[in-house]
Amino acid sequence: MELAHSLLLNEEALAQITEAKRPVFIFEWLRFLDKVLVATDVKEKQKKLVEQLTGLISSSPGPPTRKLLAKNLAALYSIGDTFTVFQTLDKCNDIIKSKDDTAAYLPTKLAAVACVGAFYEKMGRMLGSSFPETVNNLLKSLKSAESQGRSEILMSLQKVLNGLGGAAASCHRDIYKNARSLLTDRSMAVRCAVAKCLLELQNEAVFMWTAELENVATLCFKALENSNYGVRVAVSKLLGTVMATALIPKQATGTMMRQNVKRATLEEVLELMATGFLRGGSGFLKSGGEMLKVGGSVNREVRVGVTQAYVVFVTTLGGQWLERNFATFLSHVLDLVSHPRATQTHVEAVYSRRCVSFILRATVGSLLGEKAQIAAAKEICQAIGKQMKAVEAVVNDANSENKSGAADVAASQHVMVCALQELGSLVQSLNATASPLIQEPSIGLLETVTSVLLHPSMAARLAAAWCLRCVAVALPFQLTPFLDRCAERLNNLKTSPEAVSGYSFAMAALLGGVHQCPLGIPHAKGKMVVSIAEDLLRTAAQNSRLSLQRTQAGWLLLGALMTLGPSVVRYHLPKMLLLWRNVFPRSLKELEAEKARGDSFTWQVTLEGRAGALIVERTPVTSPLSLQMSKMCQILIKAHGAHLKASAAMVRLRLYDILALLPPKTYEGSFNALLRELVAEFTLTDNSANTTTSLLRSLCHYDDSVLLGSWLQETDHKSIEDQVTKNASGSGALEHDPSSIYLRIPAGEAVPGPLPLGVSVIDASVALFGVVFPHVSYKHRSVYISVQFQNLTNALFVWILLRWVSSVSKFRLYTLGPEEVRKSALTLVMGALDNPNPILRCAAGEALGRMAQVVGEASFIARMAQYSFDKLKSARDVVSRTGHSLALGCLHRYVGGIGSGQHLKTSVSILLALAQDGTSPEVQTWSLHSLALIVDSSGPMYRGYVEPTLSLVLTLLLTVPPSHTEVHQCLGRCLGAIITTVGPELQGNGATISTIRSSCLVGCAITQDHSDSLVQAAAISCLQQLHMFAPRHVNLSSLVPSLCVHLCSSHLLLRRAAVACLRQLAQREASEVCEYAMNAHSRHQGVNITETGLEGVLFGMLDRETDRKLCSDIHDTLGHMLSSLAVENLSHWLMLCKDVLAASSDMSTAAPLGGGKDEEMEKKDEMDDDTMFTTLGEEDKSKPSVAPRWATRVFAADCLCRVIMLCENANKAHFDLALAHDFLVLHLSDLIRMAFMAATDHSNQLRMAGLQALEDIIKKFAAVPEPEFPGHVILEQYQANVGAALRPAFSQDTPSDITAKACQVCSAWIGSGVVSDLNDLRRVHNLLVSSLDKVQAGKGSSSQLYRESATTMEKLAVLKAWAEVYVVAMKIKKEAETKPKRVSKSTEEDEDDFGTVDELPPDSLITLVQPELPALSRLWLAALKDYALLTLPAEFATQLPPDGGAFYTPETIDTARLHYRNSWAPILHAVALWLNSTGFNVSESTEETAAALPNSQKRATSIMLNQTPGTPPTTKSLPEINKDRMHLILGVSIQFLCSPRPEEPVEHVTSCLQALHTLLDSPCARIHIAEDQLLGVELLSVLHRLLLTWDPPSVQLLVTGVVQQIVRAAQDYLQEKRNTLNEDDNEEKENPLALGEGGESGGLVPGKSLVFAAMELLMFILVRHMPHLSSKVSDSPSHVAAKSHLSEESARLVAATVNILSDLPSLCSPAGCMTILPTILFLITRVLKETAVKSADNQVPPPVTAALQGIKTIVTLPTVKTDETQKQWTGLIRSTLASILEDSQSVCFLPIYRPNNNLELLAVQEGIKVLETLVALGEEQNRVQLLALLVPTLISYLLNENAFASASTASKDLHEFALQNLMHIGPLYPHAFKTVMGAAPELKTRLETAVRASQASQAKAAARQPPPTVHSTPTIKLKTSFF
Repeated sequence: MELAHSLLLNEEALAQITEAKRPVFIFEWLRFLDKVLVATDVKEKQKKLVEQLTGLISSSPGPPTRKLLAKNLAALYSIGDTFTVFQTLDKCNDIIKSKDDTAAYLPTKLAAVACVGAFYEKMGRMLGSSFPETVNNLLKSLKSAESQGRSEILMSLQKVLNGLGGAAASCHRDIYKNARSLLTDRSMAVRCAVAKCLLELQNEAVFMWTAELENVATLCFKALENSNYGVRVAVSKLLGTVMATALIPKQATGTMMRQNVKRATLEEVLELMATGFLRGGSGFLKSGGEMLKVGGSVNREVRVGVTQAYVVFVTTLGGQWLERNFATFLSHVLDLVSHPRATQTHVEAVYSRRCVSFILRATVGSLLGEKAQIAAAKEICQAIGKQMKAVEAVVNDANSENKSGAADVAASQHVMVCALQELGSLVQSLNATASPLIQEPSIGLLETVTSVLLHPSMAARLAAAWCLRCVAVALPFQLTPFLDRCAERLNNLKTSPEAVSGYSFAMAALLGGVHQCPLGIPHAKGKMVVSIAEDLLRTAAQNSRLSLQRTQAGWLLLGALMTLGPSVVRYHLPKMLLLWRNVFPRSLKELEAEKARGDSFTWQVTLEGRAGALIVERTPVTSPLSLQMSKMCQILIKAHGAHLKASAAMVRLRLYDILALLPPKTYEGSFNALLRELVAEFTLTDNSANTTTSLLRSLCHYDDSVLLGSWLQETDHKSIEDQVTKNASGSGALEHDPSSIYLRIPAGEAVPGPLPLGVSVIDASVALFGVVFPHVSYKHRSVYISVQFQNLTNALFVWILLRWVSSVSKFRLYTLGPEEVRKSALTLVMGALDNPNPILRCAAGEALGRMAQVVGEASFIARMAQYSFDKLKSARDVVSRTGHSLALGCLHRYVGGIGSGQHLKTSVSILLALAQDGTSPEVQTWSLHSLALIVDSSGPMYRGYVEPTLSLVLTLLLTVPPSHTEVHQCLGRCLGAIITTVGPELQGNGATISTIRSSCLVGCAITQDHSDSLVQAAAISCLQQLHMFAPRHVNLSSLVPSLCVHLCSSHLLLRRAAVACLRQLAQREASEVCEYAMNAHSRHQGVNITETGLEGVLFGMLDRETDRKLCSDIHDTLGHMLSSLAVENLSHWLMLCKDVLAASSDMSTAAPLGGGKDEEMEKKDEMDDDTMFTTLGEEDKSKPSVAPRWATRVFAADCLCRVIMLCENANKAHFDLALAHDFLVLHLSDLIRMAFMAATDHSNQLRMAGLQALEDIIKKFAAVPEPEFPGHVILEQYQANVGAALRPAFSQDTPSDITAKACQVCSAWIGSGVVSDLNDLRRVHNLLVSSLDKVQAGKGSSSQLYRESATTMEKLAVLKAWAEVYVVAMKIKKEAETKPKRVSKSTEEDEDDFGTVDELPPDSLITLVQPELPALSRLWLAALKDYALLTLPAEFATQLPPDGGAFYTPETIDTARLHYRNSWAPILHAVALWLNSTGFNVSESTEETAAALPNSQKRATSIMLNQTPGTPPTTKSLPEINKDRMHLILGVSIQFLCSPRPEEPVEHVTSCLQALHTLLDSPCARIHIAEDQLLGVELLSVLHRLLLTWDPPSVQLLVTGVVQQIVRAAQDYLQEKRNTLNEDDNEEKENPLALGEGGESGGLVPGKSLVFAAMELLMFILVRHMPHLSSKVSDSPSHVAAKSHLSEESARLVAATVNILSDLPSLCSPAGCMTILPTILFLITRVLKETAVKSADNQVPPPVTAALQGIKTIVTLPTVKTDETQKQWTGLIRSTLASILEDSQSVCFLPIYRPNNNLELLAVQEGIKVLETLVALGEEQNRVQLLALLVPTLISYLLNENAFASASTASKDLHEFALQNLMHIGPLYPHAFKTVMGAAPELKTRLETAVRASQASQAKAAARQPPPTVHSTPTIKLKTSFF
């Protein structure tokens, strides 16, 4: 392949390779040439190149080669000399004129045609003189050409027209005349080509859209008959565009004036299109009489095509045109569906409605912006109102026998359905933005829609109900009022059948919509619905005129109630069961008796009731009874006539649905009877058309869509294309099954469309058959298969069999059964493989594969495979070859590579042979598809066949005509499968791999250039695979631009593939992708990318696309780009989000934000000048006409939050103005403005996202200082904006979730410390006060609109916000209390450092909270009590108060739990702070509590005070109340800390620990926890457990704080006890010391000992940070002893731990001390040894200080020195000392410190004092060794005379200190001192020198002044003096 990469064709290399590889070599050369021609100077080699290229024309090139060849030749002439161009053109013309019609010469002819087209397209008017001859030549050969030639010639003509433009006017008529006859050509490809050619022609040929307009329309209608999807798309584009041009010509009106042409009016154009919709293609050629005779049903293909043309027509004219002319357009479209011709039968009417709905959705839904959509909705409302008036007039005028009136009413129902569905869809897509529609009384949307609920037709009533459901889902605050209104009207109009039916539909629909509204409806509504339903069912029998409607309505309402879920239904079950029991006969006997009585009407009512009851209950009637009932239905129909049929069918449908949901074991006894019933269902049905394929397609594998054409389900036209397929799937409508009004809509559908009853029953029966059949005994199975099914249509049987086998393969527990069952099943399936219906062959293949999978025996599989092999070798007909080739694929698919490995070679060789059968594209398609399945399933086993398969794929790609798109699609699938099989090997550089890789790339290039969208989509997925395995070899610079072009494709699958590919590319190479996309704009045609880049295009797509998969991929792609690029390119991304969000600011609420506006205007002006010249009038096209919709704006707001987070993770400098260049902080005003726009929008989701963004901004920027104004923070200037953004969220009608979020933002804002002025703070604070009033007022207005838990959420959010504010206020107050001394001394400069804290008086925040505290504290305690109750395990459910708590009701307990879980932690912390400050002294009286709590909560106060309701309140003493509060707080904390879920925010854990810490500050709590020692032990073990799972150092530090508090509490308590004992018995002094853990024996009991629990926990922390403390670690062979360098946090933690350890002995009795001291001293000395490392800045590490302090604490313990323990204690202290000395000799511990400041000096002095103490305690014989350590150390601190003058004050002080101590020690231990000094003479001299110098200086000083003290006393005073 590399040899092909040269400018001239390498003819030597070409000659050397085999014949088969030459086409690939030539194609590769042409590809290379295509890339390099643009950039090369070709003058010298042009002649040779032209020769080579023209030579190739006559070498029979394949379709892709000729396309490239033509492109290269044209490019060569356009950049080189054009001397020989006419020669080449003549040569091509000669080839075209040639009379040689053989098949071998055809490729040459086609290549010449392609070259001609390319020349004219590229050079246009340069070749102007020769064009008449060329065109005539092409037209002549058009007449005699075969289909491939015709397509190619028409494509060339299109290019000629394109290149020449208006210059070709003389030939326009000829081309038109010749082309139009081909619009009805047999070949679909030719029709498409004609349509495209005429589309090009109409750009210049005025006559097409003036004089010939009608003829063009007629031609298009005829072209649509028997068309396929591609033709419909092409022809509808032509028709729509011509009609649009006729209405508003594109050309300058000059030509129009000259030719004096009359322009068409809108009415004429629409009338013309309507004829196609209503009459189809034959309307003009037959007289009216003939039409009537034929019965003239409209051809469905024509109707679907015209429907698409309507959409093209409006899209071409644009959104603004639609806005202006919407009223006319709407009335026209609605007239279509009211026309009798469109609604001849019910199914036709449903199809026509679908078409009209599609037109409205595709135009109104995507072309209009939100404002225009609201206007459109008003128009639709008026249209509905007008229709309804007309209907009412007819209904009221019942006396006059006017037939036409009745017909009008019948027609109006279809208009209503279309209008109401569009209205519903509009409102749903507008979401909360639609609120003006509801609120403006002039529109009267609700009145209009509810009036339709009384329409005589059921379809219209259902549509109105559906529309109401859409409105309620979009605007949830309307849901409850709607329900109430409907209930009220239903009660008032009980006597009108329409009202009963209509309003019950509406209520059912609304209940069905509840699951889409997160805030739900009040619980009482369920009760209301049950009582209405019960009333309807009870009164049904009273009035025969109403009984049917009332029965239906009652059961419908109960069914809808079921969708509210178990929490609601639970309460109504007994009543439901009672009603349900009354509908059915109690026993078989009663059932028999029933048969004899009742007329047909009674039976209809009864059956309706039973059908309703069945769908409600979905639990089985006793099974035999149900089957008897089903049989009885048959008898009844015979007896009473066919109008019972529908009701009976409904009963059966419901019964089958229920049985399919139940485990089959429950009705085991009735299997045989049930199966007979089911088989009768499909064999005895009257309508054979409906019995085949509604489900069959869904049972076939998704990948087989290429064979079935079911990819139409994946197009934008899905909803109308369904009609054309010959199955029932497009005929769904609400009226087929009213229960679908409340059921959930299947994914991907906008409006529920249940299939006609007949189809549904068969679908349900087959589904049930699949479930039941595997449970039947083998004997019965074979009977059914061999006998019962023989008289079925083969189709239905395979379908049933497939159902059964698929359910067997799902469960895997069952087998197919013995040999005879398999045999008969196999025979039937094999027979179906030869069925002419492709869907059946597919299903049979699928069944075969699944059977092989279930049986799983090699011999069975071999038999199946062999049968197909033999069949394929002998058969010559297309049907059996396709069926059996698929069978092979399916076998491999389900059995996998290993199971079918032995057949692989045969299968592949047969399929490769079949794939080369050029005579039948169908055989090629099926065999290639099977081959792809085999490649996919064989995996690495296929590696040996990759090369032959790949070469076949390439050969076919180069030779198969492009019109056989299915073959090309399958070739694409094969290519993808091969790439996956080779996989990561593709990165290799070996010769074979390189060949495979370049072959794959060539294959991808060919498929990429194909004209069919699905083939292009396959190419994209192949390239995506290649990029995954070998990214270096995929050329992004050409791939990305082509993907950008596809983003605007009209084909959904292609857009999906492009976005999926971009998503993958953006994960790795986002910046390259964006760069290539931007460059593509300048180089490639058709890439519509503006300055916002690819990101902007993707944001724009989000507004247009409705496909879920596509939108989610766009979100992901943008997310990947954001993650990679946003931080580097902040301004661009923020501008992008801002532009999208700016759509919100159209609303009047947007207030101008400080500054920034003027600069922006200036920027705009500058920009305008540049863009004016660069874009040259394209401005209007490139800008999206529609402002971003709300969902896109929500996504943009989420992106904003992500940008902030990314910046935070990337670089903290983003939040520092002093450093900023393009950092986030520079864009703060934009961030605030965006958050403000979002937070004040109409859309609730956007408000939530905006408030979230605002909260993020506040949290991240709160501490950022403003460099220009020291002492201020940057956010201060935005106070007004934050306040304005928050205010609307607290209005009365705001939904609870938004108010809750706003409370969170409020607390963040108040707590951030940004606001410096008390008045400003008060503004936001007032919002919280108002919401607190709402909490105290009880049921607010909003509480009745939503579920009770919504109120719970709001109230708890308010309490949480207050709690957070209170916590911050107390923190500020505490800081202020500890700071004042420093502040008073500090100078001016220092004051600035304290920033806002000092400007705002430190207690100002607390003064704001103080007035609310009495009420707040009670509410907080009530909330905590609720939370405590709600966290009880399920087994204590009975202990919960029956009527709920202070803030929740028992019905919504599950949802309430979530809200409590989110808010308890800050509340707990606040309660602890309150109790600590004042609370333990405040008793709560019941009256006060009741006053603070709202009425709804009064019932809960009794629970709070631990009384049973109804007993008179007992007044508790303060200690009792405090005890309860303690239990509550400790209980909640321990319960949470036991097992915090990993997803809990760390703030909850920290809040909880801080609360405990705060609580234990107060004496009351300390006494409580110390009195009950087990409580402390429990708390410690819970904290230990917490440490095991939570790693953050912040948590560990807090834990140590709490442990410290617990230990202190115990110390205080013990001390108190000892003191009281001392006072009591003075004579027995020793006794009090024996108090404490360990008693006399010294034993500590794990689980009961506080000391033991504390040591466990502290040991864990120490080992976590210093692993070698653990003997297990230090003993392990791999352990290397090294000093651990602790991080700052770890050092603090270790120090805190050591401090607590040293406190523990004080909790023990002397004996207990002896038990724990060895461990504690060991740990402390080890910590000392490990951490005594001098740091760079000469700081003493905190652990060292703590360890020394700890040793001191232990040594000075007074309790230890009793007679019994004295000896042991002394021994312990000595060994400790020894180990310290030993360590310090090796480490030389103290001498390493030369202190630099006072603090270090103190540390050294303390160390020396410890050593002195040890010396004093040591025994006489050891004293020499001890002094040998101390004395040299002290002497090393002495300075010589020279050094003394220049030394620092700290060093001088140390010198003095050392000298004093030496003078002190010498006389104390003279003998030992002399020994030490004698051993080291140099020490002696240093000492003597120092003493002399000191005496000299003293003498000097004495001469001058009275003698001063030697040195100041150390600041740290020791409790015990050692001297």
